[in-house]
Amino acid sequence: MTDGTQKALGRYRLIAYVVGVVLVLLTVVAMPLKYLADQPELVSIIGPVHGFLYMVYLALTADLARRARWSLGKTVLILLAGTVPFVSFVAERRVTEEMRTVTAA
Repeated sequence: MTDGTQKALGRYRLIAYVVGVVLVLLTVVAMPLKYLADQPELVSIIGPVHGFLYMVYLALTADLARRARWSLGKTVLILLAGTVPFVSFVAERRVTEEMRTVTAA
């Protein structure tokens, strides 16, 4: 793995974690408050933050995919991982393990 790919992996890992945490906050805390307690304020704050962070996630994931020469299908699946709660954590772990395996080989 080149130094550029290693750095891209580090950036991807950070943003995948951040996007995952914010999405869990949105779906587990903010949305229930909005629909069950009629308190939409948290959704109006966390929703746009997640949207912005997801765009950053898309850019950093695409950068890693280009550097690691992933297939289009794999890239799309990893890009979509930021839209389902908890899946970005799973995807990040698998990507990291795969990249380290490739490096070790």
